[in-house]
Amino acid sequence: MTNDKLGILGGSFDPIHYGHLLLAETCREQCRLDRVLIVPAAVPPHKQLQAMTSARDRIEMVNLAIGGHEQLAVSTIEIDRGGVSYTVDTLAALAEQQPGCSLFFLMGADSLKDLPTWREPQRLCELAVPLVVRRAGSPEPDFSAIRHLLTTKRLEEIREQQVEMPIIELSSTDIRQRVARGQSIRFRTPRAVEKFIETHGLYRSDQP
Repeated sequence: MTNDKLGILGGSFDPIHYGHLLLAETCREQCRLDRVLIVPAAVPPHKQLQAMTSARDRIEMVNLAIGGHEQLAVSTIEIDRGGVSYTVDTLAALAEQQPGCSLFFLMGADSLKDLPTWREPQRLCELAVPLVVRRAGSPEPDFSAIRHLLTTKRLEEIREQQVEMPIIELSSTDIRQRVARGQSIRFRTPRAVEKFIETHGLYRSDQP
C-alpha cells in the first residue's frame, strides 16, 4: 500500500504485556498511523549475553496479544534475518519493502539520550521519524542528545509528533520474575498470553 503511515515497535517481547500494547495503540491513535508493526528482535544488541525465550514462542505470544486488531501486526523481519537486530537495518529493509510508506519508529522518551550510541543513528532518523513517547504529566523530553544528528526540519517534525500515554508500570522482567516465584500475572498481559505462558511452562524457576 502506498502513502501509509507505518509505525514500528521493536523489542524482545519476552513476554509482550499491556504496556507494549498501550504504547502501540496510543501512537497509532494520536499520530493517525495506518498500521503498527510489532517486531520481535532476534538478538537485541544490549542483550547479546542474555538467554531469551525462543523466537517461535515470542512471536506466538505477540500474535495472541494482538489477535483481532486489524491495524496491529507482527513482523518476523528481524527473526528471519537472524543475528544481532540493529534497528537501522530493519528500517532500511522495511523502507525497501514498502517504498510508498512513511515510517515512524516508536520509542520511549527515556531512550532518547542513548540514541546517539545506536548503530548509524543519523541514518535511522532519516529512514523513520522517531515517535517519542512520554508518560502523562512528565516534562517534555530532552532532545539535546540528538540535535547534532538531525536537520532543523527533522527535529521540529519529531517535536511535533510527540506522544503522551497514560502511566503504566509494567515490565517483561517483572512478569518473568513473578512467574518464577509462582505469583499472579493476571491483568499484566492479555489472558491468552498468560495461558500460553502457563501451558508451555515458560519462565518457571524449575526450568532447566
